[in-house]
Amino acid sequence: MSQTLTLSEIKARWNEVLDLVERENRIAWLAFFDARLVSFDNNKLRLSFVDAEKLSGVHDFAAVRKESHRKVLEQACVEIFGEQIEIMTE
Repeated sequence: MSQTLTLSEIKARWNEVLDLVERENRIAWLAFFDARLVSFDNNKLRLSFVDAEKLSGVHDFAAVRKESHRKVLEQACVEIFGEQIEIMTE
């Protein structure tokens, strides 16, 4: 698929990505389920956890956001969108 994705298109299908991640690796899902999609440029998707940090006493999954979990999320993006998307976090 050689279409150019937009942030809006990714947001519209983000739950599909998360559902796939949850089926593959629940820890990876926990690490990313509360991310806010901030920007998408040059196939780099920037995620923010600012909203999640408000509740950090309740759940703070920053420690489990490992490279291997990011790879699970990136692979789910390939399966849903048909394009390689690099995940960036802030």
